[in-house]
Parts: sequence; structure tokens; C-alpha cells
Amino acid sequence: MAIKMSALIMAFIAASLISSASAIAGTATFYTVYVPSACYGFEDQGVMIAAASDPIYQNGAACGRMYRVRCTGPTNAGVPQPCRGDGVTVRIVDRCPSPGCTSTLDLSQEAFSMIADPAAGRINIDYEPV
Repeated sequence: MAIKMSALIMAFIAASLISSASAIAGTATFYTVYVPSACYGFEDQGVMIAAASDPIYQNGAACGRMYRVRCTGPTNAGVPQPCRGDGVTVRIVDRCPSPGCTSTLDLSQEAFSMIADPAAGRINIDYEPV
């Protein structure tokens, strides 16, 4: 019984490490005009959405992909502790165009507000496909 319990605990620890190791570090900002979008034109996609930077967007291949996003900290001293909540799941519906895109993911204002104080403007994040 003790061996089975030890094996179960070790499996749980290993699964936790694998899960957190798959998250990718990046930054997030937010936007407020959701249509038209590069992926869906004038079709409303709700508010738990994001625009992807070019490396993620991949000429539209990211359209419809879902990502779990979690705030990990500030990018500036303006809001030293911007993070709140456990994370949010967003759907890629748009492209954050270069030049001018200053983040990895440009979240809807509603999605950003779930994970951070909007006054921060830009935050550090971890994100992973769902």
C-alpha cells in the first residue's frame, strides 16, 4: 500500500512538472475593437479572444486555436503587482500586426481584465495551447 501511494505521489509530481514546463513565456497587451478580425471578418467571436503576433499567427494557421494565458508579473513599475485570477482561455481571432505589435498576444480587454489590472497595459505571461 505504501509503495502504491509513493508511486501515485511521484506520478502526480511528474505530471505537474510536465504541465508547467509546456507553458511558453511572453507578454500580453489588450485591445478593444474586435471586428473586423483577420480570421473571421465581421463575424462576432465573443470577448474571450486574442490577436496573435506574427510568430504565432503563422499566416492565419493560428485562427481558431485556443490558448490558456496566465499573468506572471509586471513589465514596468507602474503597476508593480498587476496579476489576478488563475488564468483565462482565449481563442485566436485576429493578427497583431508588425510593426506596432508590442506583445506576444493582444488580448481582448475583457480577457486581460480577468488576469491583470488593465492599468498595467502590458504584462508578462505564460501561455499554452489548450
